[in-house]
Amino acid sequence: MTHVSHSRPSGDAARIALIACAVAIAGMLLAPLATLGRGFSADAILLHISGSVMNLSSSQDAPLPPTATVVALAWATLASLVATLAGAVTRQRWFWLTGLLAFALAVAAVFTLGGALNDEINRISADTALRPGAKRQLRNFYSSGGMNLGLFLPALAGLIAAGAGLSQSSRAWAVLNRLRGLLVPAAAIGLAVLVGAVVVLIVQPAVNESGLPLTLWNGWMAKADLVYFVYSTLFAPVTAFGPLLDSLKIATPLIFTGLSVAFAFRTGLFNIGAPGQLTMGAIGAMLVGVYGPASLGWGLLPLSVLAAAAGGALWGAIPGLLKARFGSSEVINTIMLNYVASSIFVFMIGSESFPFLGRTYTQPFKAEGSNPQSELLQEGSRLPPLLDLLNVGGSGQTAVSIGLLVAAVVFFAGRVLLRGRVKNGTLIAGVAAAVLAAVTWRIGIPVDVTGSRLNGSFLIALACVALFGTLMWRTATGYALRAVGLSPRAAEYGGISVARGTILAMTIAGAFAGLAGTHYVNGGALNEYRLTLNTPVNVGFDGIAVALMGQSTPAGVVASSVLFGTIDTGSINVQQKLDKVSNDIVTILKALIVLFIAAGGFLSRRVTDPPPPQLVAEADRTGKTAQASLDASAAHLERGTPLPNVAQSSEQIKREGDK
Repeated sequence: MTHVSHSRPSGDAARIALIACAVAIAGMLLAPLATLGRGFSADAILLHISGSVMNLSSSQDAPLPPTATVVALAWATLASLVATLAGAVTRQRWFWLTGLLAFALAVAAVFTLGGALNDEINRISADTALRPGAKRQLRNFYSSGGMNLGLFLPALAGLIAAGAGLSQSSRAWAVLNRLRGLLVPAAAIGLAVLVGAVVVLIVQPAVNESGLPLTLWNGWMAKADLVYFVYSTLFAPVTAFGPLLDSLKIATPLIFTGLSVAFAFRTGLFNIGAPGQLTMGAIGAMLVGVYGPASLGWGLLPLSVLAAAAGGALWGAIPGLLKARFGSSEVINTIMLNYVASSIFVFMIGSESFPFLGRTYTQPFKAEGSNPQSELLQEGSRLPPLLDLLNVGGSGQTAVSIGLLVAAVVFFAGRVLLRGRVKNGTLIAGVAAAVLAAVTWRIGIPVDVTGSRLNGSFLIALACVALFGTLMWRTATGYALRAVGLSPRAAEYGGISVARGTILAMTIAGAFAGLAGTHYVNGGALNEYRLTLNTPVNVGFDGIAVALMGQSTPAGVVASSVLFGTIDTGSINVQQKLDKVSNDIVTILKALIVLFIAAGGFLSRRVTDPPPPQLVAEADRTGKTAQASLDASAAHLERGTPLPNVAQSSEQIKREGDK
């Protein structure tokens, strides 16, 4: 804990709430409140908090849903935000309540708006005078409506302010302190979104299908709606099951390569060789999957997966050995090995023959034909689609089992409830999750999705996430590897072999990257169960961004991979509807996120790495700043005198601070 509560919210938390509320108030006044309908070209009918409606769509005669209740709720939300802002400025104890009220009112306005739009859709469906094509067009028009910046920003700000206001509680502040590591990636994402919004405003003209001239105000509203449309479309895949599966398909190899880079980061190494390790893993999976003994049947699948891990592990062990034995840079070695792996890859499937010492030899690995690809994998070495694994429906209907979801909820909830109360709480939570997963496995949710290429490698990726966390933080080997990463000399002085740790770390990191090859070869993510020359091995470089954004933690890697997969999927729809915004906006966002994370999110070190609570208590007692107390503490150490208040208990510090 880095804050000693005086029954008032933390100053840092109050400033965060203040900024969030100020941005939300500006957004409610200067941006559209809601979208009442949207055409295919992103043309929209916009509602402002003043109650005025701007129809910039091609459907000038479309009837408008009732909006009086939505506007009234918006004004109440604005009043709550103003009260929260005032409370945050003076660090009042109650501003978390007004923040929570603002969030609740904004959510109520969103649901009210959704109900009004659904009423219009139902009215259109029941209208027998409309042609089927017109009905479909109008239903799509109203179903594309919903909240805009004027409702999204206050809902987000209210939630942030409610959490910040609870910092007055020592228990809530302890939770917030544990989440402090999220500040840098959150700030980096926010700054990247802000810069990306400026780029969109510059490159994309306002969408106006009405044919009417735009005033300065109407033009600004159209531009603000444009920014919201771009980002809501980029993140839209998380709201529908089919696009979500597409996002997870893109995220799967990112999880593998992100874990590879993150594992090396944790051990003090910089693995730039994930593309080469992925390539060698894909080659290993292909060799076993194509040429393994057919008599093994489904036994070929685990062997092929192990071959992928072994290929990546070998390509990771080489730079680890060179660094341990000769002290050479793993950065240079892994980059050079990427080129070697690429050359081997092209050599194997790029041509049907090759010359050597004046003779021409037949290339045995390339399939017949002009396409550079291997033979198809045997049936037993193929990973089935994930929908097939989770399908519990019958009679041709697809129903996804809820067993895995129930198991995940029970496991994590059980760990939280049993931590510190019962011995072997994690084991008990795991057993309970397995039992409930088996009980609920036959219960399914019907879905209407066909052609999804998300395959069983996603489950392998999740298993690697669990392996990463267990190995790194639950074993003596992981402790030794982290010690080597934090301080090699101290680790060696403590009896840990730095050379052995370096080789082991790079080997495991390479194995994670090599397993990404199973997604493309065994899983058929590129529509065929074979090794092809267009395998996107460059996702290995994206793993660096994933690891940085995920703070080199397993959960962070999964979250950042899903984020990148989501915006990659959503960018396709953006490109279809806007002529000046392409997939490059996603590349810009990724680059900016990495840039801002490298800059620490431009956050003060006092926020990301605050002084110890004893110094904060001393600063509150004497009236000095925390930095002045820190400087005084350094002076005390130089003179050999003890630090003030360091030996006091937390109760003594609190009593002194309350005086």
